[in-house]
Amino acid sequence: MTAEDDIDQLYGVRPEDFTALRTQLAAAAKKRGDADEAKQVAAARRPTTAAWVVNALVRSDDSARVRLADLSERLRAAHASMDGARIRELSAAQRKLIDELVRTGFNATGLTEPSAALREDVMGTLQAAIADPEIAARLGTLAKAERWSGFGEFGATSAAGSVSPVAERGTDAPAPKAREPQPVVTPGPTASEVRATRKRSTAAAAAVEAAQAARADAVEAVGDQLAKLKSARRRYEKLLESLHAAERELNAADTEHGEAETSARQAADDLAAAKTELAEADSALADLG
Repeated sequence: MTAEDDIDQLYGVRPEDFTALRTQLAAAAKKRGDADEAKQVAAARRPTTAAWVVNALVRSDDSARVRLADLSERLRAAHASMDGARIRELSAAQRKLIDELVRTGFNATGLTEPSAALREDVMGTLQAAIADPEIAARLGTLAKAERWSGFGEFGATSAAGSVSPVAERGTDAPAPKAREPQPVVTPGPTASEVRATRKRSTAAAAAVEAAQAARADAVEAVGDQLAKLKSARRRYEKLLESLHAAERELNAADTEHGEAETSARQAADDLAAAKTELAEADSALADLG
């Protein structure tokens, strides 16, 4: 058993079972003497609901990865050749595929009424997997929803609408005579402005990363507390059941004790009557003698 096997197993369970299983697998790896693997397993993040849905999708449908990768390759080729008609055709196919896979993912997890935000996160993650091979490679073990920034080999999302007129008309059609461009001089940013903007961008990116990490920690803490709450509730229910059983036994014992006391009083009365009768009989016997 390797850390990769453990992590793959981790991301195959429901989020509420993740923390307990992670603790168990990390302890098992440590017991085997694999300290590094134990650290890797212990560092695994509890998946968000959207990540869990996507992970469940690719685990339940073996064709999902292949279909996403195939569409990715065809879209990349269409963008590279600036084939506007092909890009529009594949964009429609992408929407259809993602809608189908989203339904499959929610069916696989039993979520019949997902929120709009959750649906959007799942769709965004699948779109990101089509655009980014690195995200596609992590499908099945995702810890959070993913988003494609819009940059990379695919170019801007509006590329299909910005195809050159020659490509639209065909190579045989004559190109219209272009107007002589008028020079426009615009002042560029100063070096200090560039530095300030870069600094602001770096700070914002760090803030986003910190907020995401804090949110992941908070979600994981909620999961841990929920597991503890469920465990405490089960213990409470068992104790309550034991208490009810003890109360029933106590009531039965109390009833039996009352009945025993009544029997004892009746026996005492019977004994006193018997003694009186014996004394009277002895007296009558003495008179006869």
